[in-house]
Amino acid sequence: MTKVTLYIAASLDGYIARSDGKIQWLSILDTEDEDYGYTAFYESIDAIILGSKTYEVGLGFDRWPYPEKKSFVFTQRNFQSDREDVVFVSDPVKQALANIEAQGFKNIWLVGGGKLINSFLQHSLIDEYIISTIPIILGGGIHLFPPSNHEEKLELINSQQYPSGLLQAHYRRQENI
Repeated sequence: MTKVTLYIAASLDGYIARSDGKIQWLSILDTEDEDYGYTAFYESIDAIILGSKTYEVGLGFDRWPYPEKKSFVFTQRNFQSDREDVVFVSDPVKQALANIEAQGFKNIWLVGGGKLINSFLQHSLIDEYIISTIPIILGGGIHLFPPSNHEEKLELINSQQYPSGLLQAHYRRQENI
């Protein structure tokens, strides 16, 4: 059975990026001492799912941020990549996830962005949520969870507070009864 985990950072007021898509504010947490569980999480996943705008952000880094993992980029745009580990997907999320699962991928990281997260949420396709709340108020930007009519009941698995002020909460989706 495939498990999809949303592992993401958000501002205290619930934004994952500024309105222009910029995420430089996340660098306030850059430290050589602490990776906030990222390395262990990254080693636990087999594949990555991200939206086209998040993919473009990743291309802006000095090196590809998701090495040695198959990345499925959900997009309706005509992208091309020289990377063998990047696949572009235009199918609806339920069908695409079934195709990814059929390829043998079991632990999937849903990276973002907001629209893709909302699509997965609308279909109850997110099994676990690891949300790192950054101690900053952006006052606007791209919502972690855009307004919707969908409701998910979650149970807290654990939480951890870090000296930087980051608070990380790990939730599991409860099956609807």
